[in-house]
Amino acid sequence: MAMGKVTLKPATFADLSGWQDDDHLAAFKTFLKSCDQMVEARGATSKGSKASLAALVTACRAAKALKNPTKATARAFFEAQFVPHHVAHKAGNGILTGYYEPVLKGARKPHGRFKTPIYRRPPDLVNVVPETKRGATGHRFTHMRKTASGLVPYPTRDRIERGALAGQGLELLYLADPVDAFFMHIQGSGRIDLTNGKSIRISYDGKNGHPYSSIGKYLVRTGQFPADKVSLQSLRKWLRADRARGQKVMWKNASFIFFRELRGPEAEGALGAMSVTLTSGRSLAVDTAYHTLGTPIFVSAPQLKQASKKGGFSRLMIAQDVGSAIKGPERGDIYYGSGDKAGRLAGITNHPGNFFVLLPDTTKHAAQPGERLPWTKIKKAAR
Repeated sequence: MAMGKVTLKPATFADLSGWQDDDHLAAFKTFLKSCDQMVEARGATSKGSKASLAALVTACRAAKALKNPTKATARAFFEAQFVPHHVAHKAGNGILTGYYEPVLKGARKPHGRFKTPIYRRPPDLVNVVPETKRGATGHRFTHMRKTASGLVPYPTRDRIERGALAGQGLELLYLADPVDAFFMHIQGSGRIDLTNGKSIRISYDGKNGHPYSSIGKYLVRTGQFPADKVSLQSLRKWLRADRARGQKVMWKNASFIFFRELRGPEAEGALGAMSVTLTSGRSLAVDTAYHTLGTPIFVSAPQLKQASKKGGFSRLMIAQDVGSAIKGPERGDIYYGSGDKAGRLAGITNHPGNFFVLLPDTTKHAAQPGERLPWTKIKKAAR
């Protein structure tokens, strides 16, 4: 199977180093979260040889038919329903980074130190590509502004922070630190502890459409920061050391994110592009030009030791999110969870890695709605 210059080479589960030691039940539960939204994720299914949505839905029916799953039956499920494929390309390796949900203090109204606004989605903002494909568009606009004369580019980050949206009542809440706000934009979500004692969650709800630009790469390229010292923590410290200098550098990233407050069941955790709650260490952001959301992907990153007690990262994950900076066949962003500990792990994750994509085995029995599935075979294999 080929995807342009990328080839998916069939493998066996025995070829996956660390497969037998993984917690397949945790991966199974994460996969199930995607199943309820799979039909609504049609925009995430791309051309090429990736897992088709129909095949994934068939696997979902099989997953839902497995009652009281255990680690053993979960492993047997994946081995019965999928075939691993190595993602082969000229570079040989991909890059893994991490993201998380910041926990910050904020206020509904501006007062005291809470003066940095977080904006809700403007009514004149329109999508020109599906949200699930915004990471696969290259340098094209993903969103634009609707005007009487047609679509025009939305204001850049620097223009918005200089007041381009002032007076429109779009302020959702206020944070104390513009650097915290900047990095929350990059993460795409946040848990906010309000001054009234309540805690809320906010999540990505669109962007101004301009391509994302890494300020870390900019600082390295311009000689202002050593390449081997770049991390979320070191960048945050550098930006705060000189506020005026930091603001100018943050403006180099023209992309600007809009948020919405999550309510009800949605507010139980950070949401991914499939509108399901992300699972720490199991949810993966991918480039949907290469991978269909909902696809299980076994990630192998031997040098990524800080994220695993066993040394090296070998884990079955589920493609459940996208990101403007996540571009490439083996470019993945690991969701680490909420809070400072997750942030520290995310901030120092930048390691080579490889993907084994689990594609549904179309030669196996494909159950129709209401048909009884032959789980005897899977249960025997799990013993």
